[in-house]
Parts: sequence; C-alpha cells; structure tokens
Amino acid sequence: MLSRLSIHLVWLGALLMSVATMASEPEQQLWAAAMKGDAPRITTLLNAGAKLESRDDHGRTALMLATRHNRIGAAQVLIAAGADVNAKDHIHDSPYLYAGARGHNEILELTLAHGADLASTNRYGGTALIPAAERGHVDTVSMLIAAGVNVDHINRLHWTALMEAIVLGQGGPAHTRIVALLLDAGADPNIADADGITPLQHARKRGYTDMVKLLEQAGGR
Repeated sequence: MLSRLSIHLVWLGALLMSVATMASEPEQQLWAAAMKGDAPRITTLLNAGAKLESRDDHGRTALMLATRHNRIGAAQVLIAAGADVNAKDHIHDSPYLYAGARGHNEILELTLAHGADLASTNRYGGTALIPAAERGHVDTVSMLIAAGVNVDHINRLHWTALMEAIVLGQGGPAHTRIVALLLDAGADPNIADADGITPLQHARKRGYTDMVKLLEQAGGR
C-alpha cells in the first residue's frame, strides 16, 4: 500500500513539474532568444504573450540575459517593449549595472535613456562607475560621469572609483586616463581607504608616476 502511494506521489510530482514546464515554455524560449540575440523571435514571443519580466533560476530577466551576452538588438527590442533596466538578479546585477561594469556601452546608453537608477548599487555596494573604473573602460567612465553618477560614492570596501582605478588597475594609459577623468569631474583625491591610505599614497607605492602627478595637481595628499 505504501509502495503504491509512493509511486502515485512520484507520478503526481512529475505531472506537476511537466505542467510547470509547459506553462513556462514561452518564457524559456524568450530567455534563449535573448541570449542568442534573436530580436525577431523576441518580438514574436512577446506578441504571443511571453512575460517580459519573467526570471530564470538565477533571477535574470530576458533583458539581463541579453545584456550579459551583449546582444544589442535584443536589448533594444526588450527595452522598447518596456523591460525594466534596473531589475536585479540574485547577485544584485541589473542590466544597467552589468552593462556599466562590463563596458557594454551600446546597451548602457539604452539603459541610461530609459530610466537607469544612477544611485543603484551592486553586491559590493558600488555604483556602475566603480567597476567601470577598475576595469579600465574609459568610454564607459565618461558616459557614467556625463550621466551624473556620484564620482565619490564609497563601496563596502571603502573604495571610490578613483581608488579602484589606482589599486586594482595596472597604472597604464587607460587607468591613468580614468584617473584624469574622475579628477576633472570633481572626484575628491583625498578620500582614503579603510586603512587611512589615500589614492596618492597608493599611486606612489606602486610607482604610477603619471597618476601621482595628476593627484598632486588635484591637491592630493
């Protein structure tokens, strides 16, 4: 009797899973189309009733998936349909934050034009500007500064975009240019890290002479 009941429960569970899978099939197809960058397919699925803001097991929307794969055409269609550029996944990435961090500038521009929350933060408590500065995305940094992102925002590590460009950069032309952009935008050169070490002190320690000059000219100590 118990064995029959167990078999019945397993069968019922499988049936329910099958129904759930069938119910979510349009959304699964939407996610796949977003990852592939198949804009016409996305339009077809949305017109057929696929849910624009449906999420996968990682909490990612179709727009988030398109952004991760830098599928510009797909992102355009999804945003035009009203996709939320600030919808965060399970690790607190949003299309706007991810595009900024990865230097996906075409998609970033779309998010900025459609309500990107400039004060939103990632899992490290940083704005989009901080990882963009860290990774040497010069054009991205310029875009975010022009959009009005706070250049002196401090993340959970107690680092600003300026600090990350110095500490996590390689001291080369891209990161030096970013330091210049941030200082020109009014970044405070004397916001120290959690240990009280300033950007200028970090630059000197690493032998980044061009950065040192920029920081000294900006009043760094």
